Amino acid sequence: MQKHKEKEEKKKKEGKRKVVTEASGDSKEQGSKRKAEEKRRRGEGPKCHHCQHCDKYFTTSGYLKIHQRVHTGQKPYRCDQCGAGFTQESALKTHQRIHTGEKPYRCDQCGAGFTQKIALKTHQRIHTGEKPYRCDQCGAAFTQQTNLIIHQRIHTREKPYRCDQCRAAFTQQSTLKNHQRIHTGEKLHSCDQCGAAFARQSALKNHQLIHTGEKPYSCDQCGAGFTQQSALKKHQRRVHTGEKPYWCEQCGQTFSQSWSLKRHQRVHTGAKPYWCEQCGKTFSQSGNLKKHQRIHTAS
Repeated sequence: MQKHKEKEEKKKKEGKRKVVTEASGDSKEQGSKRKAEEKRRRGEGPKCHHCQHCDKYFTTSGYLKIHQRVHTGQKPYRCDQCGAGFTQESALKTHQRIHTGEKPYRCDQCGAGFTQKIALKTHQRIHTGEKPYRCDQCGAAFTQQTNLIIHQRIHTREKPYRCDQCRAAFTQQSTLKNHQRIHTGEKLHSCDQCGAAFARQSALKNHQLIHTGEKPYSCDQCGAGFTQQSALKKHQRRVHTGEKPYWCEQCGQTFSQSWSLKRHQRVHTGAKPYWCEQCGKTFSQSGNLKKHQRIHTAS
């Protein structure tokens, strides 16, 4: 009898403890909700700052303020050397390294230096062979997402950048700028060894490899060396892979190089951009013009 009473009392105590624990648990949950609500009211909650222009949310008012400069065009940070404007101070500091020559991020494999950490990471993919961005139409892979976007314009035929002088269209803004120098005759980059001048810095760098004899791009299948990555790719398509990513929309014929496609398309368009200065005859290919000019030189 005594034992039965003790058991009943024990059950009652345990029941009370359970009620207290559940009640305290509920009160904790309610307290957390109240705190979260208070934070939201004060503007401290996660992603509670809303952009009225594009519906994006940000964790702090500071991030929202920086983002809104995309819409307003405001660039409060300006370079005192060239006048370039930036939305963030960090972007200005990165830009100023162009003038100072500072390259704090260095590749531990080849020693190449970079102004930005992201540029170093992208560069390191040359050594690792990593190409995380892949075209879903032809399978071509790239180290950078921007290169994939540019590549995809081969398939879409999109050329959003147009020359205001001759209306030639291009897939990249940089290609348009380089093209415009044909009209201006501007050649900003000159070789300090032979004085040759170039419209593009990349063209100067490629040219300088003639003097150094350096061939930084080598084929992993046959070991052939090349001064340019584009030349390596052309070699790999022509000799090893047989890949032909460029195709004619009119007849379906495929090509390993874009210039081969352009030359072929003249069959359909009838374009003859090469003409003889002596007799005015026109040709679709430069090789045919050269053959023709021998008639004049022979006589």
